[in-house]
Amino acid sequence: MRIPAPIVYIVLYVALYAAFGAASPFWPKFFETRALASQQIGLILAAAMLTRLVSGPLVAMLGDRLGSLRLVLAGCAAVAASAAVALLWADTFWLLLVVALAQAAALAPTTSIADALSVNTVRPRLAGRPFEYGWIRGAASAAFVLGTLIAGRLVSPADLTPVIWMNAAFLIAAAGATALLPGQARSQRSPPFAVSEMKALISLSQFRIMIIVSALIYGSHAVHDAFAVIRWSDAGISTSTISFLWSEAVVAEVLVFMLAGPALLDRFGVRGAAVLAAAAGIVRWSVAGVTTSVLLLFLIQPLHGLTFALLHLACMRMMGVLVAASVAGTAQALYAFGSGLVTAVLIYLSGALYASYAGAAFFSMAALCVVALPFAWFGFANGRD
Repeated sequence: MRIPAPIVYIVLYVALYAAFGAASPFWPKFFETRALASQQIGLILAAAMLTRLVSGPLVAMLGDRLGSLRLVLAGCAAVAASAAVALLWADTFWLLLVVALAQAAALAPTTSIADALSVNTVRPRLAGRPFEYGWIRGAASAAFVLGTLIAGRLVSPADLTPVIWMNAAFLIAAAGATALLPGQARSQRSPPFAVSEMKALISLSQFRIMIIVSALIYGSHAVHDAFAVIRWSDAGISTSTISFLWSEAVVAEVLVFMLAGPALLDRFGVRGAAVLAAAAGIVRWSVAGVTTSVLLLFLIQPLHGLTFALLHLACMRMMGVLVAASVAGTAQALYAFGSGLVTAVLIYLSGALYASYAGAAFFSMAALCVVALPFAWFGFANGRD
């Protein structure tokens, strides 16, 4: 009996994001247990980020060129799992750096390729309704949190090997799940698609504006991600309350992906959703800049569901309409590259901003959303596709 495609996609995304959740919060501590200095750990993490930015688009373009995104995704997941296990035997800084970069290069395109496949091929109807991408992505966010919680219970300060095995096991499961995905129709065009179809992709003004809007709004999370916990701690907020506030944002993300987001898209279209995401960012970061009141923070943290999840759903729906299946992987990788690059730059700049202006640094993030607002209004297709 053939497993329904939506179920297979949920398995794939749960495995991928559980792998991320089990490992990503713990990599710095793992490297510390390998007797690395803080500067060496920082170098590995920074080099891995740069590697992901370069590898993502290149590997996704390769998948489009080969016409086999499933195969490339499976290979990337398997290589990343192997690299994770290899970290157990890497005992010098240079070996750890090489293996970490190999894993970063393999992991970078996995989410972009998975999104390319799911957006273009998950179209069965359940009980008379189209199966929503948001259900898949919401399950992925929940799996990330669950992976982090399980790993946190299994590791100890002196022994982080469970992180390695969990990361590798979930990645192998993701590689296996690709075998059950629906086949990708091969393009009958000649292999050098990149010249004509890439030009057509980049020439789409709505695609370019989508990259700009997503980069600005996702990038506006930089000060929050880097310094919110420090700001809240300095204001005397307890660690348990900080944990609750952070979890509240993740819960809102899952709920928007799975429930509220698809309904908002159907009601307001992708233009309305993008505008709402930008407006939510303006409110969220403006309030964060003027207060550390737990009550007000409690009220604005759920806006993460709009500033991240709703915008991502709008972008995925636009991708499904605008982007040809033959360049879907490349389009997803460019989308991830734009937001990743801007976020990396802003996180770097956020250190200077926070050092100079403390909480007022959030106002610069609100300004980014102000800039994004007209782009969202005039650039996003006003449809309910």
